[in-house]
Amino acid sequence: MAFKKHIPNTITCCNLLSGCAATLAALQHEFLWAFLLIVLGAVFDFFDGFAARLLKVSSPIGKELDSLADDITFGFAPAAVVFSLLQEIVDPANIHASCPLSGIAELEYIPYLAFLIAAFSALRLAKFNIDERQATSFVGLPTPANALFWSSLALSLVKEGIYAQTWLLYVIVPGIFLSCWILVAEIPMFALKFKNFQFKGNILRYVFILCSLPLLVAFRWLGFAVVILFYIMMSVVTNIIGTKVVEEE
Repeated sequence: MAFKKHIPNTITCCNLLSGCAATLAALQHEFLWAFLLIVLGAVFDFFDGFAARLLKVSSPIGKELDSLADDITFGFAPAAVVFSLLQEIVDPANIHASCPLSGIAELEYIPYLAFLIAAFSALRLAKFNIDERQATSFVGLPTPANALFWSSLALSLVKEGIYAQTWLLYVIVPGIFLSCWILVAEIPMFALKFKNFQFKGNILRYVFILCSLPLLVAFRWLGFAVVILFYIMMSVVTNIIGTKVVEEE
């Protein structure tokens, strides 16, 4: 039926709408809603490609629309999350007079560094679209992983009541630059794409999933950020010891 070809793009648009709502929530300092909406966008992002393959209606416009939606949900939305978090930190009401940073007028501009995440996410997605090596794995950190890291971290800081601590500037600002680099770095990273469910050939994926579950339980809201760090470490270690992660077509 003709309407089948519109199903994947409709799901992709739901991803984009989730990202728009997440951005609005983040700018209103509603970090829980921002996190949940980014997770919802990730669910839609998974099912749009799944639906396109299942219905055999993949199209060039679907690929372009997917990248546009991903940059909103996994680029601009997490950037807005970090922007709002940094706003809380540099708020004069949260900086004690004894703090070395007190009285520095330029502090109010620091939150805008967060939007580098959106720019580098767009670059990451553009590279992905033209890089034939990334059909079955990734080169650089996938944007959904980066978005989940930042939204989970921000939410956990809010839940723990330490989101307005000035010392966080020395962690978050370098973290922004580091995450932007990892997005576009030539670092092979495995993907959770199963050609089959046999243990052989999927050992890395099964180990990651089995180790991630207790991490999510143990660290609660911070769990997603910890899992993403674990994912990066597994990918790096796997390459150091010589295991082939990026599969040649």
